[in-house]
Amino acid sequence: MFCKSLENDACLALLEPRHAQEMALLIDANRAHLRRWLPWVDAMVTVRDSRQWIKEALRLFAEGREMHMGLWVDGNLAGVLGAQFLQRNHSAMLGYWLGALYQGRGLMTAACRAVIDHCFAGLGLNRVEIRCAVENHRSRAIPQRLGFRQEGTIRAAEWLYDHYVDHVVYGLLRREWEAARVQA
Repeated sequence: MFCKSLENDACLALLEPRHAQEMALLIDANRAHLRRWLPWVDAMVTVRDSRQWIKEALRLFAEGREMHMGLWVDGNLAGVLGAQFLQRNHSAMLGYWLGALYQGRGLMTAACRAVIDHCFAGLGLNRVEIRCAVENHRSRAIPQRLGFRQEGTIRAAEWLYDHYVDHVVYGLLRREWEAARVQA
């Protein structure tokens, strides 16, 4: 499997159908943790569910519409990072989740940094956006650490099982990313 190496002995690689069992096990081990913030957890119960999702993700990747990668740490799947490309707007929206055992180590921040670099330098996009539930402070810390600007709040943005959650919108422009790289 081709992996984009990251810091902390981690790497990013496209998810493939052969990763379905590992993904299903990771979701199952983190079901309560993930369900607090993600609306799809109840629909991802079996290895077959994960395999179907991965196959659809690969179809969207082949069409240039999305890219979903596993984040591996020491050879184990730790989480998933996805990018949805809005070609007309020269932008991408990132989404991510991480198993509870892997949090607090800077892994997803490093993974997002690599994908942002790819979006701007590799794909020539102009904007990257991340939306997080207002109360999801761990998720919100990632765009804050990476220099995104908080642009606003979308009220009742997502139905989460039995209630609506508001989302904070973070945006980053290529010129801001490049300027921060020069200053670093």
